[in-house]
Amino acid sequence: MQSPACIRSHHRVNRRLVTMAVAGLLGWLSIPALAAEHVDDAHIEANARTGRDWPSHGLNYQENRFSPLKQIHGGNVDQLGLVWSYKLDSSRGVEATPIVVNGVMYVSAPWSVVHAVDARTGKALWTYDPQVPREMAYKGCCDVVNRGVAVYKGKVFVAAFDGRLIALDAATGRQVWSTDTIDNKNFSYTITGAPRVFKGKVYIGNGGAEYGARGYVTAYDAETGKQVWRFYTVPGDPAQAYESKALEEAAKTWDPAGRYWESGGGGTVWNSLVFDPELDQMYIGVGNGSPWAHRKRSPAGGDNLYLGSIVALDPDTGAYKWHYQETPGDNWDFTSAQDIVQADIRIDGKLRKVLLHAPKNGYFFVIDRQNGKFISARNFVPVNWARGYDAKGRPIMEEAVRVAGKAEIIPGPLGAHNWHSMAYSPQTGLAYIPAQHIPTAMADDPDWTGFNSNMPGQLMSNTGWNTGRVMLEPRSLPFGRLIAWDPVRQKEAWHQKHVSPWNGGTLVTAGDLVFQGTADARLVAYHARSGKKLWDAPMGSGVIAAPVSYELDGRQYVSIAVGWGGAFGLGDRVADFRSPGTVYTFALGGKAPMPERVAYQMNALIGGLKYDPQLVPAGAALYNSNCIACHGYPGVSKGGALPSLTYLPAAMIDNLSSFIINGPATSRGMPDFAGKLSEDDVQKLRAFILAMADAVRPGPQAEKGR
Repeated sequence: MQSPACIRSHHRVNRRLVTMAVAGLLGWLSIPALAAEHVDDAHIEANARTGRDWPSHGLNYQENRFSPLKQIHGGNVDQLGLVWSYKLDSSRGVEATPIVVNGVMYVSAPWSVVHAVDARTGKALWTYDPQVPREMAYKGCCDVVNRGVAVYKGKVFVAAFDGRLIALDAATGRQVWSTDTIDNKNFSYTITGAPRVFKGKVYIGNGGAEYGARGYVTAYDAETGKQVWRFYTVPGDPAQAYESKALEEAAKTWDPAGRYWESGGGGTVWNSLVFDPELDQMYIGVGNGSPWAHRKRSPAGGDNLYLGSIVALDPDTGAYKWHYQETPGDNWDFTSAQDIVQADIRIDGKLRKVLLHAPKNGYFFVIDRQNGKFISARNFVPVNWARGYDAKGRPIMEEAVRVAGKAEIIPGPLGAHNWHSMAYSPQTGLAYIPAQHIPTAMADDPDWTGFNSNMPGQLMSNTGWNTGRVMLEPRSLPFGRLIAWDPVRQKEAWHQKHVSPWNGGTLVTAGDLVFQGTADARLVAYHARSGKKLWDAPMGSGVIAAPVSYELDGRQYVSIAVGWGGAFGLGDRVADFRSPGTVYTFALGGKAPMPERVAYQMNALIGGLKYDPQLVPAGAALYNSNCIACHGYPGVSKGGALPSLTYLPAAMIDNLSSFIINGPATSRGMPDFAGKLSEDDVQKLRAFILAMADAVRPGPQAEKGR
């Protein structure tokens, strides 16, 4: 006969088994039902110690992309194999950091489409398409990308390309609320960045400084979508009251003679939004000026705050706390919107709370995150616009370069480091930077007349760009590098060369591994201390996004979302593959077959068509004003996410007007040039495209006008 204690124990076991069975059944019926309910500030902070989930954009509030997982390490990384892959049904750039919580991955694709996926198997759970109007693609400078979602208390938040901030039910993908974040429809605002959620609020900025937008960041109530506060980054019309004391002070650094408010001023917060729970403040990275040309928007000069700055705000009210400006009087599209990493590092024997930042301008900054005081800066790639920074944290300008047109700018507007995520390991004390140089030479445009100036030759002006600059022929060579950087010594520890710029973001792990995808279609693992290459796997196209790592059932996974595109990738590439956007997930001992890679489909260089050589110069100017940012330089580029026009079928070029005026490609994002280009304009474009094909044709050049 069983004792009462044994009977009670037996009943407890039965109840536990029943509870486990019910939980298993509920999980089988709806895996994401409970997946995101527990994600809040406390979970994100606790998870930073275990790394089991990847619950926020940079993994933790420090946004250092350091995974404490170490099951995969240098001794076994060569045993990584594919566990599953998932198709995103996309053909444009994939820049998303997947979010993984409780066995569910939430990942976004081009056009702001959200996918929920079983993180163990890669099986689809639900998909949400916000139905962004395809005809508005031209309003974004840099592809219809999306850098990811946020998850918080049972909701998934996505910022759509057209400016909507949307809350979804994490279990079903059903829309809970949606709010339009754009306050002035006269400008081409878009959103490509990932929202952040903390303290019960969703935070989002926007892009559009090339088009004349005025930057701001906004906080919304996570439950209702109601706006809580908004902080503008540059002053508005001085005839109206400034929104804050901070903007009143900033206005003193702008020259009103440039009527900068008419062309927006710029300063969009399109990428980096970081929360510091210890100091209860947030940091935003502020973008470039609008127009790019400093003396066009502010003729008397001035620092033009808060362009090119890191700004600290109160996360509850949006009140300004402090700022540090990295590029005073930005003249080259040197945004500071690149990811901001928090760290505690020992400098001169003292532990300092710092921000680590490697923006476009080519300098690696260490600043005190308590008060914004400058600590140090050193260039991590070659630069020619400044000789360094003085003790007060101001750049020592090379005036010959600052005077537009005197020299090629190094690094160029695509930056020494763009949005591609940097990682930092507190274990090695090194930051891992996707560094690059993409040659660009610029001069102030003497024909720029102000906001919406549109004359042939002005950069993408017929689609709304307002740069105030003209492009010249560059002389330097492009490069791509992965750089391991010591922020204390302000010195490179090691680097790896890449065959091209525009390589993916980085992930560093406690297994002393750095993972990075490459433009030539690989995912690579390096030893975090030495830089030695340890493993790689072929991808279906060039990689621009960053990997993540998470743990399920005691097994460590590494996942990456892949799809070539973005600003440089729209018109240029190095990989010969253009597979549809795909998520790849690896683990030790993975045996799944790799998806078949799709070769890039490209026609032969166009030829055999007649054109009038006298139209070519005018066609070149029109090409710069309408086509170059998306299709690259004809003949020189073989195309990227979008085709090079010199490699189109002859029938398309012969009937060019039917494709660019009320053409069929508008449903895929092609601008409709009806009312913007005449038939005569089209013939000039056609002549230039054909002439460029002749210019790069191997062997004796074909006779023009044959």
